[in-house]
Amino acid sequence: MRYHNITKDDMLNGDGLRVVLWVAGCEHCCEGCQNPMTWDPNGGLLFDESAKQEIFDQLDQPYINGITFSGGDPLHCANREGVKQLMQEIKEKYPDKTIWLYTGDSWENIKNYPMMKYIDVLVDGEFKLALRDITLLWKGSSNQRVIDVQATLSQEDISIPVLHCGDHDDIPMGRETSRAPKAVDENIIQFNGGMDTACCGCQA
Repeated sequence: MRYHNITKDDMLNGDGLRVVLWVAGCEHCCEGCQNPMTWDPNGGLLFDESAKQEIFDQLDQPYINGITFSGGDPLHCANREGVKQLMQEIKEKYPDKTIWLYTGDSWENIKNYPMMKYIDVLVDGEFKLALRDITLLWKGSSNQRVIDVQATLSQEDISIPVLHCGDHDDIPMGRETSRAPKAVDENIIQFNGGMDTACCGCQA
C-alpha cells in the first residue's frame, strides 16, 4: 500500500477531529477530481512502520475521534489488504475510535467485503461533478451516501443501507454554508494539488 499524505486535526472528513490517511490508487478517475496524482497506485510513498506510527501517535490523543481513509480509493485492489490489516489493528488498539472510509465503489458491490466489520461509517459512490453541492454533509455530490455500516450489517437485509446522517444535518464548525468555499480552501492538502473533490467520494 502506498499513500500521499497523513493529515491531522481534520474536521472536514467525518465526525469530530480526525486523522486522515490519503492512499494512492484509484480507477474511478472522476471528472472534477482535484487530485489526479493520487490515481496511480505506484505514486506517493510506501506505507511503512513510520507512517503507521504517525497515525497511532494521533489516535493516542484523547481529542482525536478516529481515522478516515480516503485518497485515491482505499478499496482499490492495491490498497484493500493493507487497509484491512491497518483497520483491524486500529480496532484492537483503539476500540473507542471510529473508522470512516470514502470510496468510489457502491455499497451494493462491497457490502460483503470482510473489512466492513471494522468500518463505522462509509461514504460510497463516485463524485459526480454535475451533482456537486458544497452544502452537503460529509460528501461532495448528492448521489453519494453516508452509511452507518454497523447498523446496516445488523439488519436482515444488508443490501439496504442505513444512513449515518441526512444531506443537511447540523453542519459542524468549518462547514457553515456561508463559509463553505473558504472552509474547503483551508483543507486543501499540499501535495501538488487539492483534496476538496477527490475522485473517490471525498466531499467537495
